[in-house]
Amino acid sequence: MVNRSLIVYVALFICAALAHAQPTVLYEKPSLFGTIVVTEEPEGLRVLRFSRSGARQSQVKPGDPEYLGLPYASVMFAGLALCAEPRRMLVVGLGGGTLPMFLRRHYPDAVIDAVDIDPDVVDVAQRFFGFREDGGMRAHVDDGRRFVEQVQRPYDAIFLDAFASTELPAHLTTQEFLLAVRRAIKPDGVVIGNLWGRNSNPLFDAMVRTYQEVFDELFILNVSGADNKILLALPRAEPLSRAELVERARRVSTAKQFRFDLGELVSYGYFRAHVKDQNARVLRDLEQPR
Repeated sequence: MVNRSLIVYVALFICAALAHAQPTVLYEKPSLFGTIVVTEEPEGLRVLRFSRSGARQSQVKPGDPEYLGLPYASVMFAGLALCAEPRRMLVVGLGGGTLPMFLRRHYPDAVIDAVDIDPDVVDVAQRFFGFREDGGMRAHVDDGRRFVEQVQRPYDAIFLDAFASTELPAHLTTQEFLLAVRRAIKPDGVVIGNLWGRNSNPLFDAMVRTYQEVFDELFILNVSGADNKILLALPRAEPLSRAELVERARRVSTAKQFRFDLGELVSYGYFRAHVKDQNARVLRDLEQPR
């Protein structure tokens, strides 16, 4: 007869061992822009950081291309509710390639450009995170700002997700940069930005104000379980209530068969930023290091 107390003890022992298990470092290399660290976590997840103690930049579950481990990533796709069926998309900040790979899976006919300043990041995305270029999806090694400023054919959706180990590069926060982004987006397109929130980002209010100076409409979405804020910026006036954006987002995730309900993610925390904070400054190139 099986001793139930023994089974319980063994189960608790295994859980405790897993809880104290340390991640395995698969790759660590200093690059021009920080130390790239790839780890295999005890629960089987693969994680990209830009220092040993840095925030998780990408997280994948090998063998599961639908897995979006970082909460902010799912919320960013709510921006797809604010443009027609996207044919051309740009992702600034490749990381492990999570965003472009998800887009490729659900928009197989779209042109997807991903740009990252660090060639080692592109290499790591391909070697450890399953990122693959194809006829319609390419990775470009370039400064994100320079790439945006040279865009000749505008995009339907632009995702801004370029982080260093702790913050956005300063030259990707300014009014001049966002003006270039606006020129690179179609009139009926959408710009989706990922920012750290006010609790960990002293420039958050200034960043929001800078978006407001450049774009005609701005929505801010909270991310459950994280301090990220997702900004949805439009080069046109399109005032939408929470209910209207929830319904649009839900239609996208249903039509594209996402695992998650975009409408639910929008309803968690929605704010239409149509009033400017006069105490927040506009970020400009002259005040930011390049």
